Amino acid sequence: MIQTVSETGSTNSDLVALLQAGEGVHEGHWLVADRQVAGRGRQGRKWFDGSGNFMGSTVVHLHERDPNPETLALVSGLAVYEAIAPLLAEPGTLRLKWPNDLLVRSAKLAGILLEREANTIVVGIGVNLAAAPRLPDRRTIALSQLGPAPDRDLFARSLVRAFAVELDRWRTYGLEPLIRRWESVAHPPGTQLRVSPPGEEPITAAFAGLTSAGALMLRLVDGSSKTIHAGEVLLATEES
Repeated sequence: MIQTVSETGSTNSDLVALLQAGEGVHEGHWLVADRQVAGRGRQGRKWFDGSGNFMGSTVVHLHERDPNPETLALVSGLAVYEAIAPLLAEPGTLRLKWPNDLLVRSAKLAGILLEREANTIVVGIGVNLAAAPRLPDRRTIALSQLGPAPDRDLFARSLVRAFAVELDRWRTYGLEPLIRRWESVAHPPGTQLRVSPPGEEPITAAFAGLTSAGALMLRLVDGSSKTIHAGEVLLATEES
């Protein structure tokens, strides 16, 4: 089910508020906004509300046997990838970047924000269909710059289907095939990343894939490895 509203503060905040009020929000329910006036990205950033773009949220109610809920960022990324790739003349230019961005030729096309409320994960997704914001620290792009902008509602239905498929795979088959598929459409091993782990100095190192738990692996200049569980990640070429 897709519920569309003309304007709201944040679709993530709206679903969190419903959960906190004890109102049932079923899996498969999506809240999609024409405009967000208080949208949020990771680390408290304001999220661009460009008209014609996709801005929506859904919920995942965690089950006892589910994989690590943090890996829902990978699930969501694959779902967005599957919805976008058929729209591109050159789908090979679309890449995933850990933990939750989609890039076209190193420019950000889409982002994902996960928030936990009790035993539920709220998944917020934003995709630049018609317009892209200007950001001080990275390049951005919209699908309209690559061809005709897709209809928002048609894109929403495609994304909803893709998300349901990826969520079922996550629950049925676990992390190993998820991680293999994610790595297959991510930037290639050896890509230079600029990573800022919480409380640590930024480092530049080579992408070395994901761990079996979905964490980011880096290869440092001295040949040693470092595992990243959280942090800001940019392609080295994204830096301003």
